[in-house]
Amino acid sequence: MKNYVGIINLDEKEDQIRELTITRPLASVPLGGRYRIIDFILSNMTNAGIDNIGIFAKSASRSLMDHLSNGRPWDLHRKKDGLRFFNFGQTAPVDDDVHVFADNLDFFKYCKQEYILLAPSYMICNIDFVKAEEYHEQSGADVTIIYKKVNNANDHFYGCDLLNIEDERVVSVGKNIGNNKEATIGMEMFLMKKDLFVGLIYECIKTGKWSKIKQCIYANLSNYKVRAFEFDGYLSCVNSLASYYKANMDLLNTRINNELFFDNGPIYTKTKDEAPTKYTEDSNVVNSIVANGCYIEGTVENCIISRRVKVNKGAVLKNCIILQNTVIGPDAKLTHVITDKCSYISKGENLMGSKNYPIVIEKQRIF
Repeated sequence: MKNYVGIINLDEKEDQIRELTITRPLASVPLGGRYRIIDFILSNMTNAGIDNIGIFAKSASRSLMDHLSNGRPWDLHRKKDGLRFFNFGQTAPVDDDVHVFADNLDFFKYCKQEYILLAPSYMICNIDFVKAEEYHEQSGADVTIIYKKVNNANDHFYGCDLLNIEDERVVSVGKNIGNNKEATIGMEMFLMKKDLFVGLIYECIKTGKWSKIKQCIYANLSNYKVRAFEFDGYLSCVNSLASYYKANMDLLNTRINNELFFDNGPIYTKTKDEAPTKYTEDSNVVNSIVANGCYIEGTVENCIISRRVKVNKGAVLKNCIILQNTVIGPDAKLTHVITDKCSYISKGENLMGSKNYPIVIEKQRIF
């Protein structure tokens, strides 16, 4: 897919996961111990051979820029093409991404690629974009939308796009409100020619009818040949606290873990030189993912532990997500708890949430 420009549009709604996005964009929220949410779509693009990628973010994206740096982990540190970062828009992309694209039209005009792959960051999957590219070009479609058929739409994917498809053609688009178990979820991934993409931007600006590119596409399904490509692998949409918790816990399933991290190429992330985790004689770790640099003295069961976490003697963690540099005090007991970075849980504390409503300890809080 050397002839494609990858556009990662960080226009996701963060209202339902505000506890973790108050100090960072959703794309840079940690996932799986040592990864960030954006690592998955970025790795999917580079595994498909896309070497010109632009990330359109909102303001206050320091943590995201620190994580991405010059794109070296994804082999995007190049003199030509490579990784480009845009967060110069005056409006939030969740409400208006058209003007952000319009303000940076030179990026599209001067790149040599002929096609666009537009995608969000919060659709967690390991997808082979080459298959979607072959389908798009062979079908002669103006726009191809990637989708997945799910049988748990009543519990997950709330607020996601629902595609109504007839003979592989998208005829209408709605929203998932959780009233049906089976649904066809639009993954908000679009393939189209660059000239069409730029034309849509001009159309939105000229008419003032739409402030979002995908709104313009959905409103013109009868004017363009919009086809649908089915993805049949694992998919999780991290658009709420419950879905974030589930996405992390899914990684403890060996089948899902292997598919997500290896099936269509590896998932890359920023590397850090850390010492291995130390497990003392008193530690007891069961079915958990523990990143490097940790010190474990207590009991850890069905947990995701990020880098440089200390679990003191007598502490018991069950079904928890512990982000980096957190200290769990002696004899503390945590169940269904998410602790943000640099938190401190005092000695003997007893915190218990549920899988649908986990307790969240905000960043740098002492509890």
